[in-house]
Amino acid sequence: MAAMSYLSVIERYHEYENLVHELLESILVGVGDVNLFDKPVSAKVFEDMAVSYPFVELIYLLDEQGIQVSPNISVVNQQVKLLNNGKQADRSQRPYFTQLSQANTAHITRPYLSNAGGGLCLSASQILTSSTGETGIVVIDVNLTRLIEFMMGDSARRKMSPFFKSIYAAIVLCLFVLVTVLMWTVTLDIYELFSQASARHDPLQPFGIIIFLTLALAIFDLGKTILEEEVLMHKDIFRHSSTRRTITRFISTILIAISIEALLTMFKASLGEKQYIEPAILMMLAVVGLLVGLGIYVYLGAKAELLLTQTQANRHGGRAEKNTL
Repeated sequence: MAAMSYLSVIERYHEYENLVHELLESILVGVGDVNLFDKPVSAKVFEDMAVSYPFVELIYLLDEQGIQVSPNISVVNQQVKLLNNGKQADRSQRPYFTQLSQANTAHITRPYLSNAGGGLCLSASQILTSSTGETGIVVIDVNLTRLIEFMMGDSARRKMSPFFKSIYAAIVLCLFVLVTVLMWTVTLDIYELFSQASARHDPLQPFGIIIFLTLALAIFDLGKTILEEEVLMHKDIFRHSSTRRTITRFISTILIAISIEALLTMFKASLGEKQYIEPAILMMLAVVGLLVGLGIYVYLGAKAELLLTQTQANRHGGRAEKNTL
């Protein structure tokens, strides 16, 4: 449940690029209805926008030469603040000014790394004309990650992420403590095994040690999977591939553990413990069944996701073509 990686954000942006541009253009239209050049810029003008669009980070005005004529209006945690910086800064070389002046229409930049926040952002600009005929440009900087979360309805879940991560971290810690206890038991058993080297001991005793080691390995791998999938890495719940990856790793851990246990049980049967033959065979069959089921699940899941992706691409492509017409 870590924050979205830059790769995930860019992929989502390209997937919903047309919708992102439509949303930003609608925001620019709303801002353009306000006669910003008739009076000093007030932060109150943008309070409703900050509540409705939590992904907006900065708003400022430029003149016809690309010089910033207003201070930066920052939106932090849906609170609008008028900053004492940015005014008189030369923005004439920025894409949201140069490309806008060429096209004389609203313009939305490609994703870039923000100097202010350090994350991926977009800048949307629009030419405005006041009632006195004065021309200027309003520029809105938006956080691309929050914009994607907003469009996908994922903002509320992201607010709960710290709580979820703390619960998963506590579970992983308990699993690792259990692994430590098992390893301590294995260490004591190995010491006992070597201390009785001169005496006669149970030939099956090493198998008990291996069983504890296998169990510790399975529990450790499970804890590691939970830690990586739910705490350290970003998990896109809207993509089937993320869920399929988690299930695949979890089932793989179980497969390894059962395979080792089946092998050990077969070894016990070969040492004369005939009662272990049937359980060993049943465990081997269980491994084969899990492996076949996992293969079918991965194949069908990947095929379904491919069809879904193609359907969405065709839908967005048709919408873009319609808009160009």
